[in-house]
Amino acid sequence: MNALISLNTLVILGMVISAVLAVRFEKPLSSVIALAVTGAFAALEFILLNAPDVAISEAAVGAVLTTAIFIIAIKKTTKKEDEEK
Repeated sequence: MNALISLNTLVILGMVISAVLAVRFEKPLSSVIALAVTGAFAALEFILLNAPDVAISEAAVGAVLTTAIFIIAIKKTTKKEDEEK
C-alpha cells in the first residue's frame, strides 16, 4: 500500500510540474508537448485509481487527439519566418 501511495504522489507531482511548464514555455509547440505530458500523467493516474475506461478516453483525447489538433493549428497559423527563429 505504501508503494502505491508513493507512485500516486509521483504521478500527481509530474502532472503539476508538466502543467506549470505548459504555462511557462514561450514557444507554443513546447507548451503543447508539455500539455500532452500532463494528459499522459492524468491517464496514468486514472489507471492507478482503477478507472481504465476513463484512462483510455483521457489517453486518446487528452494526450493524442488534442495534441495533434493543436500542432496542426500551430503549423497552419505560423509564418515561415517565425519557424526559423
